[in-house]
Amino acid sequence: MNAGDRVRVDRADETYEGVLLPSTTGEHLVVKLDGGYNVGVERSEADVEVLESDVYDVESAQADSDGSTIEFDDDLPTVSLISTGGTIASTVDYRTGAVTAQFDAEDVLRAVPDLAGRANYRGRVVANILSENMTPEVWGDLAEAVYEEIEAGADGVVVMHGTDTMQFTAAAMAFMLDTPVPIVFTGSQRSADRPSSDNVMNAVSAVEAAKSDCAEVLICMHENESDDRCALHRGVRARKNHTSRRDAFETVGAEPLGVVDYDIDGETAVSFRREYRERDAVDLDIDPDLETDVDLLKFTPSTDPAFLDALEGKSGVVLEGTGLGHVHTDWIPRIEQLVDDGTTVVMTSQCLEGRVCDRVYDTGRDLLEAGIVEGEDTLPGTAKVKLMWALANVESVEEAMSTSLAGEIQERSVPWI
Repeated sequence: MNAGDRVRVDRADETYEGVLLPSTTGEHLVVKLDGGYNVGVERSEADVEVLESDVYDVESAQADSDGSTIEFDDDLPTVSLISTGGTIASTVDYRTGAVTAQFDAEDVLRAVPDLAGRANYRGRVVANILSENMTPEVWGDLAEAVYEEIEAGADGVVVMHGTDTMQFTAAAMAFMLDTPVPIVFTGSQRSADRPSSDNVMNAVSAVEAAKSDCAEVLICMHENESDDRCALHRGVRARKNHTSRRDAFETVGAEPLGVVDYDIDGETAVSFRREYRERDAVDLDIDPDLETDVDLLKFTPSTDPAFLDALEGKSGVVLEGTGLGHVHTDWIPRIEQLVDDGTTVVMTSQCLEGRVCDRVYDTGRDLLEAGIVEGEDTLPGTAKVKLMWALANVESVEEAMSTSLAGEIQERSVPWI
């Protein structure tokens, strides 16, 4: 009995029939049912009969993950589709379940036929993981893959990514890459088997954004609960603010950089509301190194300052303070010790909008005296990624953390509606 066999599984009063898929544990069987869903069964409880051997060659499907192309049209731009996993890539081939191992241009067009005729496509897999399992090592692999695709002539790149940590990966790409073309992250909150899935609209809109003139790292997701428009968020200013709504992402402190008006039967139009870096404004370059010994710590009342002792020896720490960037005064001597020992400590705010200013109250001035670096209005998660990059790539980390490198710091913090 091997992955790819068609099997019948009897367990108690239940019978399942379908294609046996690879399992990550020795204790469970995973079967792709004819209706498209997977079921997991404990081997000890299952009576398995092989109905047909090798109905699907799983190993062959897993082997060819270097990339693919489809028929080329000289009149269309070329968009590279890069998969890292996530819901949007989880239902490419429901018949076999092979999406966990392979993702290419043909797969995407089968899953989203509405992409046909919009661009020439190349596809490749960088990772096939749930986004909560994303790591700095994968960020490096992704940056190299994006660089190679652009170097090979891609007019834009779309990265398929799980939504839970998309904002962190998008920020990493914004710091690691100087890009002359759009790099657009997209995903889906709901898988393709659900009537309310957002995968088609998000994928189509992301491809249209990748053909635009905005050569920045963007996140493309639903702007509202309707199927009429996707928002284009600058990758370093975006935040996932809802666990399950399709319009989960927001640009913090401003309106989205742009929008994609979606009409399945008509023209899908991209427009921008604010200034952006234009296509070919910079030369392609990559600085993929990261200092991974960086932590993010959120301060709340009654948090024991001894937590800071565990950060001793760290290369960098981002603090998520209250209000203008404050912590309990008992924390300040320990912060000063961290700084004296060579740790870069950056202060951000847990407020959703506004910037750090540690010159207003005594606590803030004491923190500045202790050696903290103000993160301006950089989002805490973005600040962590930026600090990882800055520690590995620049001489003056303090200057870099106080300077907008990819639009992560806004010139002014003003209320907006």
